[in-house]
Amino acid sequence: MIGAIAGDVIGSVYEWNNIKTKRFELFSPSCSFTDDSVLTVALADAILTNRDYLSVMKSYYRRYPDAGYGGFFHQWARSAHSPPYNSWGNGAAMRISPVGFAFNTLEEVLAKAKEYTEVTHNHPEGIKGAQAVASAIFLARTGKTRNEIKEHVETTYGYDLSRSLDEIRPTYEFNESCQGTVPQAITAFLESEDFEDAVRNAVSLGGDSDTLACITGGIADAFYGGVPDFIFQKVMGILDANLRSVTSEFMAAYCKT
Repeated sequence: MIGAIAGDVIGSVYEWNNIKTKRFELFSPSCSFTDDSVLTVALADAILTNRDYLSVMKSYYRRYPDAGYGGFFHQWARSAHSPPYNSWGNGAAMRISPVGFAFNTLEEVLAKAKEYTEVTHNHPEGIKGAQAVASAIFLARTGKTRNEIKEHVETTYGYDLSRSLDEIRPTYEFNESCQGTVPQAITAFLESEDFEDAVRNAVSLGGDSDTLACITGGIADAFYGGVPDFIFQKVMGILDANLRSVTSEFMAAYCKT
């Protein structure tokens, strides 16, 4: 889970200032957590406390109203009734990493990913994106190889993972959909040598950098058995006390290596 937050923090300064290289300062002075981290921690909190994710998300929204949410989410969070809004946006995939760590079978991971996603993103593409990421994390943390993860994602979800980062990067632009974000983020993991390299791969694509790196970071965290200590310490120092506390509690419960 901390890997997803780290990806968000590292990518945060490049979302509107895209770069197309892996050579960049890993932690800019302007790095911060965004809605990606806030809603990831909210889901972790809901899992830890066995509370309804809808109400927990709304409480986190009220606590962090300026974290960078999309327009439809703003409307949803402020609504009295808050029905799902048929979204296929990549927000479904960026917040789902706790599910991949917290549950013990692939079937349960897929069911929980759907349950937690469809409170907002009930479009089939939104649910598919969340399930693809959650299942990749589960497979990564249970010892599957890159090729096994790639085959599962391609076979189960129909995402094309055949293009390399070098093929994707030159023409890739900002894309807020799951179908235009999740395959690229998974490819960034598949071509990585270690956790830091995975996040650098994701940011180097350009586009929705914090969300790409958040998704990639969650999978890389699971695959590589955590994040380097200097990244862990820096990211935990950027989080506020509440986000840091929930993250620590979740990791102690579900992310033991």
